[in-house]
Amino acid sequence: MLSCDRATMRFGGLTAVSDLNLSVGPDEIVGLIGPNGAGKTTAFNMITGVYRPTEGTIRYRDADLSRLAPHRITKLGLARTFQNIRLFRGMSVLENVLVAGNLRMGVSLLPSVLHLPGYARRERALREEALALLDRVGLADHALDAATSLPYGMQRRLEIVRALATRPSLLLLDEPAAGMNPQESRELMDFILRIREEFSLAILLIEHHMQVVMGVCGRMYVLEYGITIAEGTPEEIRRNERVIEAYLGVE
Repeated sequence: MLSCDRATMRFGGLTAVSDLNLSVGPDEIVGLIGPNGAGKTTAFNMITGVYRPTEGTIRYRDADLSRLAPHRITKLGLARTFQNIRLFRGMSVLENVLVAGNLRMGVSLLPSVLHLPGYARRERALREEALALLDRVGLADHALDAATSLPYGMQRRLEIVRALATRPSLLLLDEPAAGMNPQESRELMDFILRIREEFSLAILLIEHHMQVVMGVCGRMYVLEYGITIAEGTPEEIRRNERVIEAYLGVE
């Protein structure tokens, strides 16, 4: 589904990501790990159109993502969450999901301003779909609550649900377990595995919480200073001496 071929991102004289070769197949959960500053979020930003790669190509199915704007990439079927929660403040849980669903409404400005019948029908259908989605993930009882009033773990889950509202086939999760306690992290693992099955998704996951990433990923890539230093199964990565050195250092 997704392939990065020698994708490189430079900022002036600094190379944040160098020659990234990465792939994600249908229904896979693939991990992207590495120490702080390794270039993981920069890689996400290249894939999702926030940055344009300095060199190399990034393809999703038959589309070249390298020059597409983020909203066009989302329409192709890629959605992401962020390292720091970015819920819309002042909006309810339901409204946060509706904003994402509007991407698929396909209504021009005039019908929406005039509230023509076709627009009203689509808006009702979108609302019903958003409520059904919240019900599937256990957030329906909080639909009218302010999004930022939810407990931290629920806010993380809502951000994932908002991404799901765009109907992606590839979901990119940037440190979804950040700040979670052990119980919340275990619940997140179950949630990731469940949405992969229920929504027929492939998932690319950045995570520092090793229990989470080792527990859900089938394959992993490891970055250090923007360079890929290892690729393999969780067990292979766990035993890789260069990965151990990158995380723990050596005397």
